[in-house]
Amino acid sequence: MIQTLKLHSLKWLCIALYLPFSLAAATLVGTPRGWRNIDWLDVFGEGGGALMVLAWTLLILGSRPAGTVSNLIFAGLGLIFVSLWQDNIDEFWIIPDAQLWDTWLENVPMPIGVVILTLGLIRWYQEQRILMAQLSKRERFRREHRSVDPVTRLASADYLEQQLDVELRAARRDQAPVSLLLLDVDGFDRINRRHGVAEGDRLLQALTDLLLLNLRDGDLMCRYGGDRFAIMLPHTNETMAVIMAGELTAAVSHFAYHTHYEGERVRLTASVGLALALSDSPRALMQRADHALADAKQKGAGSHASAA
Repeated sequence: MIQTLKLHSLKWLCIALYLPFSLAAATLVGTPRGWRNIDWLDVFGEGGGALMVLAWTLLILGSRPAGTVSNLIFAGLGLIFVSLWQDNIDEFWIIPDAQLWDTWLENVPMPIGVVILTLGLIRWYQEQRILMAQLSKRERFRREHRSVDPVTRLASADYLEQQLDVELRAARRDQAPVSLLLLDVDGFDRINRRHGVAEGDRLLQALTDLLLLNLRDGDLMCRYGGDRFAIMLPHTNETMAVIMAGELTAAVSHFAYHTHYEGERVRLTASVGLALALSDSPRALMQRADHALADAKQKGAGSHASAA
């Protein structure tokens, strides 16, 4: 959680600067209320509400990466906090009516913050729906087989071969080809050497999540070995398979992965080999995809190639 909060350090700096500034402004222009004139019930409600909003912000940002959704949620909660905090300050200082900024801070940020927070929650809901779809894919694969890679929680190459056999039989029957993609992370050994094997495993886990989000419900992704993934695309012709190969390489190249401890950005590319068949054996299809991957590697990092 602490590492995640560091990603939002600028947001916390804004709050840290606002709190003493608001107290200083109230002290300069306001008159302190006597202790007997303070409505402690209002202090409990407004001050307690402000602290709860601050706690929500801490919990949410502590569990989320930086990004649009996090920014919207922070902005919404931050504006709500400003209104509640300013209301609470007015319980301790009498601020003249001529100080319009006080009235504005009490009344304007709250409705704007509610609207922005609502937009952030809608985006968060959409994000969670995508993640649940991804998790349902994983759960389905776990129920169907016992051979699971301990790092990525994906199926193994043995399970891929079994499923290819099933799909190739269906392909011959339905005359609809099966496509197989082999995706290899370029220069992954350098990442392990520089950042360590544990960081490499975390990167593979994050990359697995990214790739699953870019697949369809009927597709199957397995860990083929090391930094290599195999993706079976049932009922997929070459044109669609080439499009998906391009989308996957683009997704990897735009992936913003940061190391766990230093927070250093690791830039990735991936090469993809593509083969499709109606009548090949699973082994033959996998070998052709492997040859296509070698051709993609020769083209250069981030390339994809199709088997002849």
